[in-house]
Amino acid sequence: MAALGGRAAVTLLLRRGPPPGLGPGPRRYRYKEKWATVAPRIPPTRLALHHFDMNYSLQLKDLWPSVRASLLCEQKYGALVNNFSPVDHVTQELELLNATDFVSEAPKKAQQSQRGTATEEAGREESRSGEGRTVMQAETMTQAETSPPLRASISPNIKCYTFPRGDITRFRPARPDTLGLLNYYLMDAASLLPVLALNVQPDEFVLDLCAAPGGKTLALLQTGVCGHLAANDVSISRTKRLYQILHSYVPKEIRKIVSVTSCDGRDWGQLEGGTFHKVLVDVPCTTDRHSVMEQENNIFHKRRTKERQMLPMLQLQLLMAGILATKPGGEVVYSTCSLSPLQNEYVIERAVEIAETQFNISIHVEDLSHFRTLFQDTFFFFSDCRLGELVLPHLTANFGPMYFCKLRRM
Repeated sequence: MAALGGRAAVTLLLRRGPPPGLGPGPRRYRYKEKWATVAPRIPPTRLALHHFDMNYSLQLKDLWPSVRASLLCEQKYGALVNNFSPVDHVTQELELLNATDFVSEAPKKAQQSQRGTATEEAGREESRSGEGRTVMQAETMTQAETSPPLRASISPNIKCYTFPRGDITRFRPARPDTLGLLNYYLMDAASLLPVLALNVQPDEFVLDLCAAPGGKTLALLQTGVCGHLAANDVSISRTKRLYQILHSYVPKEIRKIVSVTSCDGRDWGQLEGGTFHKVLVDVPCTTDRHSVMEQENNIFHKRRTKERQMLPMLQLQLLMAGILATKPGGEVVYSTCSLSPLQNEYVIERAVEIAETQFNISIHVEDLSHFRTLFQDTFFFFSDCRLGELVLPHLTANFGPMYFCKLRRM
């Protein structure tokens, strides 16, 4: 026994049983240590933030820390006034709270800014030439008043109130009027920009291809000029939310011009091709702010990985359907609430290419840079966006992200 090692001796003893004269000892039970068979769960919000840190830091560079902090802070809202309820009382109440209608104020501020610039230029020109000050200043002022930013058609009927930059006051919930209609709709004010860019004219046929939950559909109706509005969304449950919005804000006689459907938007070009004057394609996206703030219905959940990876393809298919649904000469506005170039500019570029090569349709990407001039006091725009415009979240103006681009079918 002595020649055996310690572990071998114990093994031999156990095989032979206990020494003579010793009864069996107490039975001992060994419990196996259990090891986790799966990796620990990482919340989808953390996955989203990690993904954004890797990608958006390269895209936005020095701007990313500020945008990141803004995404993780409370979002700012605007109050879209419901023109179908008594407006004067509501606007007075909102103005008493120090909120202003950023839509109507924008052209005034832009005009004042350009007048100031024109005066400075005229003054510099006068100091160089020494003569002709009055004539040159008058010409410069006239050019400023008729320049593209001030000629841009902004619907005078749409009213959306926001608090000044840096003011984080929250609007109280909307209240119903005597007819039971709510007096305003709370939304990210940047979500109104695609509707303004669409620039609906009287009696035009309009398609909102991905309409639910209904904020942009409601804004389109606030223009008061739609001849017919088709509001579609593939999700039946989200379409129910759209119906609720319409019934809460729009009187029955106005709802007659709206048709609500639950079709796959990718098939719309085949169903009603070349039918509409204006089409809004507000596509499903990574919804960046939601992705870093909410666990529920998060596109970065592990089980939705493939769905997230296929988003650019879905977005492209929806945009193509929107283009095909538009009359020649009609316009399409594409929008997302994502900062991702893969979901924004690259989708636009690919759609323009496919329209030309596969459908012989020439597409012109419209210049929307005047939106920066008009709304620079309300939103923080990304200056390096190659196509369209991108609103960046900012701590002093925490709207967005909102990307929008306007296409004309030639």
